[in-house]
Amino acid sequence: MATNELSTPRVPFYQTGTFTVGNRLLDPEARAVQAATDRGNALTSGHRACQGCGQALGARYVLDTALRATRGQLIAVNATGCLEVFSTPAPESAWRVPWMHSVFANAASVAAGVAAALAVKGRSGVRVIAQGGDGSTADIGFGGLSGMFERNDDVLYVCYDNQGYMNTGVQRSSATPPTASTATTPAIGPEPGNAVGQGKNVPLIAMAHGIPYVATASVADLHDLEAKVERAIAMDGARYIHVDVPCPLGWGHAADETIQVARLAIESGLFPLFEAEGGVVKRRTPIRRRVPVDACLRLQRRFAHLFSENQPGGSAGLAVLQGIADENVRRFGLMIEEDAP
Repeated sequence: MATNELSTPRVPFYQTGTFTVGNRLLDPEARAVQAATDRGNALTSGHRACQGCGQALGARYVLDTALRATRGQLIAVNATGCLEVFSTPAPESAWRVPWMHSVFANAASVAAGVAAALAVKGRSGVRVIAQGGDGSTADIGFGGLSGMFERNDDVLYVCYDNQGYMNTGVQRSSATPPTASTATTPAIGPEPGNAVGQGKNVPLIAMAHGIPYVATASVADLHDLEAKVERAIAMDGARYIHVDVPCPLGWGHAADETIQVARLAIESGLFPLFEAEGGVVKRRTPIRRRVPVDACLRLQRRFAHLFSENQPGGSAGLAVLQGIADENVRRFGLMIEEDAP
């Protein structure tokens, strides 16, 4: 059962006049890792991500936070995908951390091997992070990930979920939302876009393995993301963090709307923020002022057919997505009003 405890204290908007987390108006202890002059810069300038890339932002905060928490004793394993391609165009690299590239299917397995080798060598102070997108996590590498969970390997796995195979042409993955238009689920026919009733909810599947820690996070709340990485990196055993990272190219929103889209996904209930330990939800982030799902969807071209008078099935598709958000709010107790007796 979800508790009333927040994942991390929030910074009031009136305190800074902005949603940015490195604002110098904050006390130093309230600022995010990127506001510190001694930040790690694990993912430095020179990478080739698109403007407004949520994955580049998320990965930088995750790795910089982990570097700070481990005092630099960190090894990263990266599956094939957007993050690997835009950060390591051979012979160049934007990484300033020990970093290994695995194939699409085996980031979790390679990371487990690295952790096992460190244990044999007695290097208990070195932590291992595996990284992948939703394609390598929920689809191609799903078996290896489940094996990592089942064995309780000492690895923190982070999925940067941009809800499709963006690097290869915006094809559908099992994390693509229902009704979304992609290269392989076009907005045509009486039920346009991605089919309803398919896909995987990887955080819930991870929880079903009973592993020590599972969390969802978003680039819209970087303080919360940092707190969850710090909590996870200090634990032993298998840990999993699922990060919502909007993709301007694949989602069809403006490059300067990445944070807004991610924030509206939280405020509508489409992307719930919570933490679980041993398969039980312990903390969640309530929604302050809930918005309908269309506030988030209207900004994304992949859902444009839901609002077109010339496209049948739009209202039905919108109702499906609203129903998903409603169920998230109910399941995780996300509305503050529901906390009252």
